Amino acid sequence: MTEQHELPERESMEFDVVIVGAGPAGLSAAIRLKQVNPDLSVVVLEKGAEVGAHIVSGAVVDPIGIDRLLPGWREEEGHPFKTEVKDDQFLFLGPAGSIRLPNALMPPLMNNHGNYIVSLGLVCRWLAEKAEGLGVEIYPGFAASEVLYNEDGAVIGVATGDMGIERNGEPGPNYTRGMALMGKYVLIGEGVRGSLAKQLIAKYDLQKGRDVQKFGIGIKELWQVKPEKHKQGLVQHSFGWPLGFKTGGGSFLYHLEDNLVAVGFVVHLNYKNPYLYPFEEFQRFKTHPAIRDTFEGGKRLSYGARAITEGGYQSVPKLSFPGGALIGCSAGFVNLPRIKGSHNAVLSGMLAAEKIADAIAAGRANDEVAEIENEWRQGDIGKDLKRVRNVKPLWSKFGTLFGIGLGAVDMWLNQIFGSTPWTFKHGKTDAQSLEPASKHQKIDYPRPDGVLTFDRLSSVFLSSTNHEEDQPVHLHVKDMDLQKRSEHDVYAGPSTRYCPAGVYEWVEKDGEEVYVINAQNCVHCKTCDIKDPNQNINWVPPQGGEGPVYANM
Repeated sequence: MTEQHELPERESMEFDVVIVGAGPAGLSAAIRLKQVNPDLSVVVLEKGAEVGAHIVSGAVVDPIGIDRLLPGWREEEGHPFKTEVKDDQFLFLGPAGSIRLPNALMPPLMNNHGNYIVSLGLVCRWLAEKAEGLGVEIYPGFAASEVLYNEDGAVIGVATGDMGIERNGEPGPNYTRGMALMGKYVLIGEGVRGSLAKQLIAKYDLQKGRDVQKFGIGIKELWQVKPEKHKQGLVQHSFGWPLGFKTGGGSFLYHLEDNLVAVGFVVHLNYKNPYLYPFEEFQRFKTHPAIRDTFEGGKRLSYGARAITEGGYQSVPKLSFPGGALIGCSAGFVNLPRIKGSHNAVLSGMLAAEKIADAIAAGRANDEVAEIENEWRQGDIGKDLKRVRNVKPLWSKFGTLFGIGLGAVDMWLNQIFGSTPWTFKHGKTDAQSLEPASKHQKIDYPRPDGVLTFDRLSSVFLSSTNHEEDQPVHLHVKDMDLQKRSEHDVYAGPSTRYCPAGVYEWVEKDGEEVYVINAQNCVHCKTCDIKDPNQNINWVPPQGGEGPVYANM
């Protein structure tokens, strides 16, 4: 890269609040700031080409957050909450059959009646319209790539990435310097494992005193099925086959409007076997007798993948830091057993907005708004996460069959007594959980049929992913020798399998195995950043606007 002093000066813009990420958390924060004080200047940066382009989620939404943010939304026309849950099913899958679990055995918090099946991308587009109507500036296609600090070490803004950098790291003929967006406070709502959030957690030691964060990889397809196969309002969750009892994970089928069905599969990233192939497990899942009939004669429309935070209550880092706060999935507010996080994302954006608006009204700027950290555990987010805090560690320790049973008992005890006196720890990080290939057997996965099951490259095509090839690779391998002698030689190249987009390959060249990174395929799921056993891969944003373009995911 050209020396910093040779680069042109960044243009800068001043705002009261700068928000990184136009997801549910960031947009809710922007809306709430304007509701509290219409005179505040608020900007939202979004790395996707448009709002919602990088959003992929189940999603069944608990409307508690939207009800609080936008009371009366149900009476409006054009809102995206068109399908209310009508039927809620839980299945345990074996290799050839299934057992439906009685809903009466489920703790009340697992009940989905009153929730809505939605495209979260459409929800974000709707929230963006609300925000812009209040005067919020939204800049899609601008990836925040750098945190800006003052001499005291407080955050004072962010900078967008330079555009037109060529593959050799030098500015090309279309080079444009990134812009600095300065604010009294900065809210980080990048989603799971965001690059700026990672830096801030490290700089301010925000994970101190917390458990390690845990993750899953969620893979999703959107299908249009035959009318007779469609049951609008049906929510179906399952666990068991094909993962077995040692590897955590599960699935969902959500029947939206217009004969659309969202099907997804989640694999907990603390799995041990480096030969495990999450994408292929998903494809295999669709062939189960209890599942495949839904898609007979249907058409696959879209594909996407993203990491999911699973650590919960004990893994949430400190939210506030000098000059800003973490919100939404950047903090890790997913309720794992409910497979829901957007309601908490909305609530966290609102909480941060209210406390920051109060701070600005008091004449404060670029200090730590500790009220955000001090109050979230006593509110609805904390209550939601605390009562399920032991489900993930019990599942991890005792496996699917016994772990889920113990987790259900723990949730019932929390339901009956308000809380239990114990909080279990997660133990290892997901990277540390991977075991050498010598301890495991290869898994033989069936070939795709192109009708119900597919390969990764044809799937990535449906995500409309695009990256300019003549730019620096945005997936940084810190030590290529370490990657060869460990990731390849010890772990048998798990990146070639855990990546849901076929980014990574080990290819023989001149008698040696060479690591090939097909960065143009990347769907920005961040799994490589999480699961690499040596934490040797660092995901950073490519040029703004690049990556997947999800339509209705």
